[in-house]
Amino acid sequence: MKFWTVDAFTSEPFKGNPAAVFVIPAFPSVELMQKIAAEMNLSETVFVVAKSNMHHEVRWFTPFTEVELCGHATMAAAHVLWKQLGLEGDAVYFDSYSGVLMAERSSQGITLNLPAYSHEPMPVPDGLAEALDVFPVCVSKAYDDCLVELHSIDEVLNLKPDIARLQQIDCRGIIVTADGDDDSPYDFVSRFFAPKVGVSEDPVTGSAHCKLAPYWSERLGKNEFTAYQASQRGGTLLVRYEHGRVYLTGQAVTVFEGTFLNF
Repeated sequence: MKFWTVDAFTSEPFKGNPAAVFVIPAFPSVELMQKIAAEMNLSETVFVVAKSNMHHEVRWFTPFTEVELCGHATMAAAHVLWKQLGLEGDAVYFDSYSGVLMAERSSQGITLNLPAYSHEPMPVPDGLAEALDVFPVCVSKAYDDCLVELHSIDEVLNLKPDIARLQQIDCRGIIVTADGDDDSPYDFVSRFFAPKVGVSEDPVTGSAHCKLAPYWSERLGKNEFTAYQASQRGGTLLVRYEHGRVYLTGQAVTVFEGTFLNF
């Protein structure tokens, strides 16, 4: 069973967000896919099965569990189909638990067409401020995540959360974000923590930006952004929110090719 690891949302190896990509004739058992994802020990491993008319079925797994949506692994899958497997055409479609997702390639890189998720204010969850060691401007519920706005970029950059405490918060993950300031090239910055699904801090998270784009569109009164996810590896995304969809543009680079034996 052949696989590739791809760094997504970056043009440089060892930056952005790594994902393992398996392009296979049919899905093996969920148990085996989960074991493979745990063995890869990346934030996401994606399994891709070709269908017809440029459609592929995808399933994503963290080291702990299967998830409904993963942007960076979808970008990695599209990159492998084009660069490693020679797929023709500039658009590819992925059938998933989150509906049909599209990836298009252009001179700017790969653009993902993903669902947008609304948000609504919520009380600060018990233990959240203590886990972050900072009191937020506001907290919103955004589908399965908790979206936390802080006062400044510096608060986001300097955040050293208590991961064990964050794991007790009742949501898939915690998106921490702040508005860009006059000295920043970014409209907003973010970080994403999801210890409940086995990811202490994700380097660059497409699915989080499916919640951030509508949030900052409402706050800033615009629908196009340059965003930065301020993890240790870091990643830059061009973001557009339009007609209930989020479009994320970035680049990807293959860093590893290998074979799982005896499968």
